[in-house]
Amino acid sequence: MGSRQPENTRSFALVAHGGAGKTTLAEAMLFDNGQISRMGKTESGSTVSDFGSEEQKRQISISASLMTMERAGKTLFMLDAPGFADFTGEMSAAIRVADTALVLVSAVGGVEVQTGRAWEYAAENASPTAFCISKMDRENANFDGVLADIRGQFSENALPVFLPIGAEASFKGVVDVLNDKACIYTPDGGGKFTEAAVPADMEAAAAAAKEALIEAAVEMDDALMERYLDGGTVDGGDLKRIVRAAIAKRRIMPVFAVSAAANVGVQQLLDFIVEYFPSPVDRGPVRAEKGDPEKDGENSPSPVDVAPDANAPFSSLCFKVMVDPYVGKLSFIRVYSGTLSSEGTSIYNVKKGEDERVSTFKFMTGKDGRDVKEIIAGDIAAIPKLQSTKVGHTLAVKGGASHLFPHIEFPAPVYSVAVIAKSRADEDKLGNAITRTLEEDRSLTFEKNAETHDNVLSGMGDLHIDIVLAKMKERYGVELETRTPQVPYRETIKKTSEAQGKHKKQSGGHGQYGDVSIRYIPLERGAGFEFVDRIVGGAVPKNYIPAVEKGLREYMVKGPLAGFPVVDFKAELFFGSYHDVDSSEMSFKLATRLSFKKGILDASPVLLEPIMNVEVTVPDQYMGDVMGDFNSRRGRIMGMEAHGRLQVVKAQAPLAEMFRYAIVLRSMTSGQGNFSMEYSHYEEVPGDIARKVIAAHKQEEEEPGL
Repeated sequence: MGSRQPENTRSFALVAHGGAGKTTLAEAMLFDNGQISRMGKTESGSTVSDFGSEEQKRQISISASLMTMERAGKTLFMLDAPGFADFTGEMSAAIRVADTALVLVSAVGGVEVQTGRAWEYAAENASPTAFCISKMDRENANFDGVLADIRGQFSENALPVFLPIGAEASFKGVVDVLNDKACIYTPDGGGKFTEAAVPADMEAAAAAAKEALIEAAVEMDDALMERYLDGGTVDGGDLKRIVRAAIAKRRIMPVFAVSAAANVGVQQLLDFIVEYFPSPVDRGPVRAEKGDPEKDGENSPSPVDVAPDANAPFSSLCFKVMVDPYVGKLSFIRVYSGTLSSEGTSIYNVKKGEDERVSTFKFMTGKDGRDVKEIIAGDIAAIPKLQSTKVGHTLAVKGGASHLFPHIEFPAPVYSVAVIAKSRADEDKLGNAITRTLEEDRSLTFEKNAETHDNVLSGMGDLHIDIVLAKMKERYGVELETRTPQVPYRETIKKTSEAQGKHKKQSGGHGQYGDVSIRYIPLERGAGFEFVDRIVGGAVPKNYIPAVEKGLREYMVKGPLAGFPVVDFKAELFFGSYHDVDSSEMSFKLATRLSFKKGILDASPVLLEPIMNVEVTVPDQYMGDVMGDFNSRRGRIMGMEAHGRLQVVKAQAPLAEMFRYAIVLRSMTSGQGNFSMEYSHYEEVPGDIARKVIAAHKQEEEEPGL
């Protein structure tokens, strides 16, 4: 084993609402650490982390990028995750594998919707969390106001470890609360500073902040708490030790003040990460499962704790796949235990039960990778050209660790389009392009809808889908057109009817004869289809009865009202007749068809539409607009919950009204709202809308070319 140890590793996910300045802060960190000679800008597409063509074109982060730094004998892994709601899956994965979540909050914009989502992901993963109040040099920057919002909406454990000296144009440095000193920066953006005494007008605030930190931290050590309560002091090595422990246990959530653009406070942030952020050893064991719940059943896997021990069997989790135009496929892994050398080795995909050859490991900084021969517990690295490995797979060494880490949960898609290949050549390439794209982007789904026959591509919003289509064209040469997907309507009946179907045909020789009488009875919603044989006295021979049921199942796929599947009814075959010579299975199927069409039309048929459960999170000021919009979408408000200054609206609405909701909500809330949606049930379509759907269907049948 090499000289590096897990206790000298720090990993953190840089997360925030879009526009809070994550990428600029990442750039400033790389600059201050001496890894780049000048800071790039998102506006010019010159930053290290936003290296994709679509990121540079749109000037936003689209996927999480990994930056690796060495500082003061520690290895730092920084994941710069996107802040826009369309790419929230990347944020979720980054928080899952990093040891700390570093949440940026703009000193001007304050807590926003995606700030809350980042907090939720961190809380779900019990991740140590820190807050960085950014853009302190901007007009209307308000450190105290934003800190109060963070404490009010998220946790009273958010405690400042650095206080800003000045604000807006006069922001010139920070007070180091734990070390009782000030750091004053030169105004040239070079990251140079000098240490000085705490300004006299900030002494009281700094002392109060330090006391709050000590009071929170001493709870980690009973002896120190007793000494502190007896009037003793806690300082030096003891203070550092208990503050580190309190951060690891989420008892303290440190708060920083920075301006990445002016490069003020970034050096102190980096040094604090090195000294105080938890290592994998501080985080402790990670829970995994001994066995595969998909293969072994729900009750068979047993939990196992995987310790961050460099001498234990090697195990890791793939959390990201990226297709690099030069290197090819890169699989990003977080190592949770053990050590692995790349020299003549292979890696074992525990999920797939397959070995994969490893040529090297790469410590990435943006698109550039540095080859390393060995990785240890706590490392975040990329492996080129793994074939079968996908996001969520556990990788180990054959014969070593056999546990599986829990899957990474990605948010369900909320925006769908039907995609159509522009040409036959595009159609031929579509399958391969979709497969590779889905492998890289786990917040994307693709399905061939069995009812509407649409190829439906679903993602987190129109921006997400636009970028996916642009990537597919650039990488795989596939051009796709899009349209709104068809709604998978269904048909059902509201009353009982009876209908005879008689098929009789004589054409010389053997004729055709089948005669059935079927009763059609409505069932409760969601009951599906039930067939009952009530024939007595052999009116229909037993060998023909399966043909009747088979015919019903075939014909109910396309109902007589508007061509949609017929559901939630019972069909009782109660009478019929046959001919000794002319009857056949086909004759009875054709007779069934005649009965089905007449019987359904006589049973008060109606259209059903899918109803979705929708949960919308918006700031207070947009509540009226959101609720009014739901009314216009035939929606029902089911309830509301307050989360600080954010409101969560729970509603139900027809799928037909929700296809473009992601776009509407973004426009209505200036990008501050987000929502999730899942199928709930089917309901009857209102008469006026049903008539339009039926009329459109009839027009399509009459003019199939349109």
